[in-house]
Amino acid sequence: MATQEKLQIYSRNPSDEYQYLQKSTLPTLHFQKGLLRLPIPDLEKTCQRYLNALKPLLNANDWEKVNNKVQIFKSTVGKDLHDALVLKDKNNQHTSYISEPWFDMYLKDRSPLPLNYNPAIVLNRSIHNDSESQLCKATNLTISSLRFLKSLRANKLVPEIYHLNPEKTDTALYNNCMALLPPKIALYASYFMKAYPLDMSQYSSLFNSTRIPKVKKDILVKNESGRHILVLRNGHFFKVNVIDDNGETVSPEDIYTCFKYILDQNLDGNENSIGILTTENRDVWAKAREHLLSINPDNSHSIDAIDSALFVVCLDDVYVNDNVDKTMRTYLHGDGLNRWFDKSFSLIVSKDGMAAINFEHSWGDGVAVLRYIKDIFKDHNENPFVYYSTKVVNIDLDRYVKKLDFNLDEKSLSDVRNAKEKFDKVVGSLGLNVVQQENLGRKNCGALDLSPDAVLQLSFQVAHHKAYNKFVSTYESCSTAGFKHGRTETIRPCTEATKEFAIKFNSNNRPSKNELLNMMKHCSEVHKTLTKEALMGQGFDRHLFGLKNISEESGSPLPDLFKDDAYKLINYNVLSTSTLADKAIKLGGFGPVVPDGFGIG
Repeated sequence: MATQEKLQIYSRNPSDEYQYLQKSTLPTLHFQKGLLRLPIPDLEKTCQRYLNALKPLLNANDWEKVNNKVQIFKSTVGKDLHDALVLKDKNNQHTSYISEPWFDMYLKDRSPLPLNYNPAIVLNRSIHNDSESQLCKATNLTISSLRFLKSLRANKLVPEIYHLNPEKTDTALYNNCMALLPPKIALYASYFMKAYPLDMSQYSSLFNSTRIPKVKKDILVKNESGRHILVLRNGHFFKVNVIDDNGETVSPEDIYTCFKYILDQNLDGNENSIGILTTENRDVWAKAREHLLSINPDNSHSIDAIDSALFVVCLDDVYVNDNVDKTMRTYLHGDGLNRWFDKSFSLIVSKDGMAAINFEHSWGDGVAVLRYIKDIFKDHNENPFVYYSTKVVNIDLDRYVKKLDFNLDEKSLSDVRNAKEKFDKVVGSLGLNVVQQENLGRKNCGALDLSPDAVLQLSFQVAHHKAYNKFVSTYESCSTAGFKHGRTETIRPCTEATKEFAIKFNSNNRPSKNELLNMMKHCSEVHKTLTKEALMGQGFDRHLFGLKNISEESGSPLPDLFKDDAYKLINYNVLSTSTLADKAIKLGGFGPVVPDGFGIG
């Protein structure tokens, strides 16, 4: 391996047009230092929002008991915790009050990553039918990903900005003007023009990043020296060099030839693939990994190659065709053998050229991943570099491709077998259904003055009530990327308004359509208010989470509020929902977060 690392590779296509996805005149991180900090909500408002969210879930007597506890909390220990949180936030101006504890929450959880955390986002087909094979799709998306990476690290990727009036601000003039202004002034000038820059701190973890299992708490590791990708096929691992010794992306034909070489290999399914170990309980995997590393130095070299890889490409010998249920199962969990769930993200390409992204969630949220997906989809859709007609080139494959082998003793083989058995059992217990409703969209809802998201959330409440005759804690993720190091806030879609609507809609004496429409409009207005509050960092979930974290750090007994059944109830999210919408996306989904729950995406 040492000899192979010294072999030199140089790109035969170093032109900027090929190397960079974007060459923005407005630097990628121009606004980052000037972003506003995530506000800590007023304690009084947080307590009231918490009580409001509990009202549809509790009877009057139980709610009153909680109300009494909340009143005591906010005037005693709650005030002290809030003051301590504010002080800690004041002393950490470089970040947000939620960032570190939110990372810790993910990294301390011992649950397996697939289904519990890793979502899958399925890409739409390209408009180019002559580049839709598995080989072409894997090559083109890999090239687009490397072009994205090059632009990002050169500070030439267009900054992530929410344009309220894109025809006025998503322009070269806007970019040139903003680039001339100091970051803080540019930020407020952009706000004035109704263009809202978003936090991009998570983007640095997109590439060369992995979550490494450790007992009690995992760690996130980045190694930007890695110039290779990890390719998996039939449970076999390959290290493929894609960036040359000058830091340039190698040519499309070179990457195409490497993928062709791997796909042409006569590889039986590897039933002892250590990829299955990434589906394990994190403590179990941590111990299995340590043992694996101790067996043989070659194992350490191979694991290092995995950890330092830019990203993973999984080449599946599966045809998903147009079967949406099979599609989601393939990309959400697969067989566990041809995956490495610990990497920041995996690009999965099936035999028929369908593709998806499965990503590890601790390092970042949907906003960063969606931006990456949008950009690479647009690039490979408009500018494919290889086609069916592309020919392999004569290159020294030993310089590009290395098969990673692992020495497994009986204990490691037993770890693999046990992991596979548990994984199959969990996957077998998962119910999965994809519903496609094409007659409901922004235009239909807008014509009735209804929020599309509110209508969908209302439908979930109605359906669950009809099936189970009760109302449960419901979670909808909302990005707070408008603030420095913002993560997410929770929208609580189960409200008194949706509860009333669901009961009446499901009753034998259903109101008139006009009355139902008026009720829907009320539900929509309530939901829009909750959404706006969440976007502005004014929900209650993250604030209470921060207060609880401060209490735990102090070593003092946990306040009664956090030990109360009502707090446990609101955090037992039977309905966990999240939405990412873009023309690049065909499907998306994730597993339920509780055993008797639903993951709706």
